[in-house]
Amino acid sequence: MRVIVCKDYNEMSEKAFEVMKDVITKNPKAVLGLATGSSPEGLYKCMVRDHEENGTSYQDITTYNLDEYVGLPKNHPESYYTFMHKNLFDHIDIKEENTHLPSGSTQEEADAYEKQWDAVTCDLQLLGIGRNGHIGFNEPGTPFAQTTHIVDLTPSTIEANSRFFDHDINKVPKQAISMGIGSILKAKKILLVASGAEKADAVKAMIEGPATESCPASALQKHDDVVVVLDQAAAAGLDR
Repeated sequence: MRVIVCKDYNEMSEKAFEVMKDVITKNPKAVLGLATGSSPEGLYKCMVRDHEENGTSYQDITTYNLDEYVGLPKNHPESYYTFMHKNLFDHIDIKEENTHLPSGSTQEEADAYEKQWDAVTCDLQLLGIGRNGHIGFNEPGTPFAQTTHIVDLTPSTIEANSRFFDHDINKVPKQAISMGIGSILKAKKILLVASGAEKADAVKAMIEGPATESCPASALQKHDDVVVVLDQAAAAGLDR
């Protein structure tokens, strides 16, 4: 696991973009696993700026997103479909048919998404990390071999996401459809970004703690090619 500590969020985003750009440059037909949330927003801005200024093309890139809320329509302002279009897809030349997000509320629909994922080889999987160490919506206790599944969100995750729903936990969906940890580990390369002091404990457990289901992100210790890009606040608990 390669760990890069940056001074702030902007530098973290730029450094993460360098990792992403290297993959895209080497393989213009790369398959990317993408994530939502505040952590990757800066990286997406870098991708958009690079596309506009340098003409980097995404015409032959294929993307698969980690997760989506259960029960939100695609056009809901807080759906991950909306997030991805607002922050990335609408600003680059990627083909709509090459973008994939999970959807549905049944395990059958989750299995269908996993089958799509199995049919490709992901060149780079982008991740954030939750305060409790979750990746995607894989909460503590999720088996490391878990594939795409329907998740009951924990109270801490619902509370953390309430900031996107007028700080009203009653508006936050209580379930999500998410790639599993086993799905994530299929990627050839994994890039995780984290910023802020509230992520420091989870980052420390991921990197320096044991590989245990109590910290889902610690499963990344089992992968051969992981790059973790942090700002100083998120890295504050590390011994290195």
